[in-house]
Amino acid sequence: MNPDLEHLTFPLADVSIHAVAAGPQDGPLVILLHGFPELWYGWRAQIGPLAEAGFRVAVPDQRGYNQSSKPKDWRAYEVPRLVGDVLGIAGRLGHERFLLAGHDWGE
Repeated sequence: MNPDLEHLTFPLADVSIHAVAAGPQDGPLVILLHGFPELWYGWRAQIGPLAEAGFRVAVPDQRGYNQSSKPKDWRAYEVPRLVGDVLGIAGRLGHERFLLAGHDWGE
């Protein structure tokens, strides 16, 4: 299933985050986070079914990836800032609560 994708830009405190979104604006929010070295496209198979199920799905290119800002200072990638990006996206979409899924290569 290929839902209508919206390309959004979230200007946050120190970066601009690109994201793809789909699903009803008033649906429960699901944020999907990609791993290294991917981008939003890694979740392409999950976006449609979640949107069809009534969720508002947001899939950002995390800072440093694809169309999002790429700060040069390594401190810009510390965990509190990454968490702040996710909270900032949720806030800009009008949600205080949301579901979060992420993946990476991990062990």
